[in-house]
Amino acid sequence: IFVGIVVNGLINISISTIEKRYELNSSLTGLISASYDIAFCVLSLFVSYFGERGHKPRWLAFSAFMLGLGSLVFSLPHFSSGKYQYGGKLEDTCQTAETTFANATCSASTNSSLHKYLYVFILGQLLLGVGGTPLYTLGTAFIDDSVPKHKSSLYIGIGYAMSLLGPAIGYVLGGQLLKVYIDIQIPKSTKVDQDDPRWLGAWWIGFLVCFFAIWLLIIPFSCFPRHLPGTAKIQAEKISETHDDGSQVLVQTKNIGQSFKDFPMALLILLRNPVLMSLIIASSSEALVATGFATFLPKFIENQFGKSSSSSATLGGLVLIPAAALGQVLSGVLVSKCKMDCKGIIKFMISTCSVALILNAVFLFAKCGNEPFAGVSETYNGTGTLYNLTAPCNANCRCLRSTYYPICGRDEVQYFSPCFAGCASYLFNNMKKTYHNCSCIGKPKGENGSEDFLYEAVPGKCPTQCKFLPLFLTFFFFAVVFTFMANTPTTVAILRCVPDKQRSFALGVQSVFLRLLGTIPGPILFGVAIDKSCTLWDIKECETKGACWVYDNGRMAYLLMGIS
Repeated sequence: IFVGIVVNGLINISISTIEKRYELNSSLTGLISASYDIAFCVLSLFVSYFGERGHKPRWLAFSAFMLGLGSLVFSLPHFSSGKYQYGGKLEDTCQTAETTFANATCSASTNSSLHKYLYVFILGQLLLGVGGTPLYTLGTAFIDDSVPKHKSSLYIGIGYAMSLLGPAIGYVLGGQLLKVYIDIQIPKSTKVDQDDPRWLGAWWIGFLVCFFAIWLLIIPFSCFPRHLPGTAKIQAEKISETHDDGSQVLVQTKNIGQSFKDFPMALLILLRNPVLMSLIIASSSEALVATGFATFLPKFIENQFGKSSSSSATLGGLVLIPAAALGQVLSGVLVSKCKMDCKGIIKFMISTCSVALILNAVFLFAKCGNEPFAGVSETYNGTGTLYNLTAPCNANCRCLRSTYYPICGRDEVQYFSPCFAGCASYLFNNMKKTYHNCSCIGKPKGENGSEDFLYEAVPGKCPTQCKFLPLFLTFFFFAVVFTFMANTPTTVAILRCVPDKQRSFALGVQSVFLRLLGTIPGPILFGVAIDKSCTLWDIKECETKGACWVYDNGRMAYLLMGIS
């Protein structure tokens, strides 16, 4: 549960906050997400090979230690990077020639070293990977050793469902924590509320809590015996149903797995097993899509449907997690109840994957167009050019590209900042800020002209006109259910189609391929695709690119659907 909370819950939910706080783009945060799997990948073979004969519960105690350490390291950047600063007390309205205002020059000091924290995040993830390895390879094999054969798919299913309950807690807990301001106290000088795109939530609290909780688990793990009572009796009753090519005899007689010399031989036996390799490649391609979406679904919802980052995180979690858990448990129960053999399991998987593929077409019709954005998707009432924020109507305002503060005009067009909308003054009407005398904002859309409008623009993004969110979530929910229905059966089929003594090792080999072909390229590929659909980068005073502010929604939807 705790690995799930940290690795698949809190980290995925904090991604868009970390991007904005540490000035990273999505390809880099994809790399953070993937580095857990890189560590997992490197260690998995060795741990599963040597741990097979070791004291498994002690390995698990070591795993708890590393997991706690990793989550502590992951939260450290918050404490050493100082208070969060965003666009200082710059007057964001249009300053005409007669008012002098501090020219934001590029000095070496503003060129921040924030993106260096990328390496700390990666280190934290590597430590989490070292901790996760024994848990998934040896833990699963330990369960399989200690329960009767027909029950093992049920127990493993429960185990996997718990590792999905974790992310659910992580998403919901993290979503709530993002409503707390990043430095707890909101600074007096700048009133910033949740709808402000510069608002960042307290992403780091969850990591600290998990650090304490995981370290408490070290004690019970250290106390378990090497084998649970009654294991020997269960072991004797199991019959093997391996892919039969004489490898079983080889493993039994030569007693492979005693020393490191046999490692290549043991590996070769598995790599030559066609059933195993097909299962492995199938589950890897599945994993690529699953982790890509798990990492960036909240970001997708945030941009497509114009939600805030905490509510899109919570929505994403409410769809992804129950669906994944439902898929896993459902398939585990079906395989157990129907007493499927290896062949049956594989047929079952083919049918579920085909359904998931068809459901993926949801991206074609549940995508939203972009809200008109002046200087990005719109011209300023026909003046100025596309992809250029400056136009004749705001040319003498001397606006800064580095302070993003979107406002929504009465013409239902969004502007980069009051300055770029040419607004000269603002008032507070019952605590709501409104902008006036804006030279760029056109007449309101509607018959009766401008009588009924008391303002020309209000802060915040324009409310989206898109009604597809419920439809998208419904379809996506079922796509995830069917995608994950293949998960437990794959594990069971793998345990069934290799020699008995090689079961943990086979799971180790599977998890290496799963990482190399699936969960490492997944988030990186999705991150690159998302960056490709960016239409407005955050450009700092020194002309360096930060995070992305605005995306081309249609393009993002097509790219993600293409990959998946």
